[in-house]
Amino acid sequence: MSHYFVTPTGEENRREFRATLFGRSFTFTSADGVFSGQRLDLGTAVLLRSVDPPTATTAVPNPRLLDLGCGIGPIAIALAAACPPAHVTAIDVNDRALELTRLNAARAGVDVQARRPEDVDPDEQFDEIWSNPPIRIGKPALHDLLVTWLGRLAPGGRAYLVVGRNLGADSLQGWLSNQGWSVTRLTSAKGFRVLAVSPPEPC
Repeated sequence: MSHYFVTPTGEENRREFRATLFGRSFTFTSADGVFSGQRLDLGTAVLLRSVDPPTATTAVPNPRLLDLGCGIGPIAIALAAACPPAHVTAIDVNDRALELTRLNAARAGVDVQARRPEDVDPDEQFDEIWSNPPIRIGKPALHDLLVTWLGRLAPGGRAYLVVGRNLGADSLQGWLSNQGWSVTRLTSAKGFRVLAVSPPEPC
């Protein structure tokens, strides 16, 4: 299992990098033992360039957004900055990553609730889920993760996933479709697929 799926015990060795997300420049603090420890990872960059940011509407004035597997928080922070009325939750099993997400959100001046998965209200639903999912945890664990969290999409909700083509994006798209989800490939860029996933239509 890759090291960033558990809380590391070694030295942090913090460092900073800048990234422009949804047209806004951010400074992120990263460290050893977290995903995207040196720079904004390419998959996340592709995702945020390929999907328009969420907006508040009359029907959904305060959209509930989830960053699934947040790392140091670039997706969650970009969402919160682009849509201030939203309630943004960022989850990860790596406590160092969550600490850095909180630090980065505070620096950006946005409200992001960074939590471990078990600390999220089990009845909470989300209007949008955004994720660069942890493919390397293996198919069984990945499928369990997606079944759990995609199942918490609110009616009319949608998830946006970015997956490396060489890491099984096409097979994952097929598996999701076979589970009854509506899956659309939004784009292919730089070796990644961006998938939009919607709940099955009610019978």
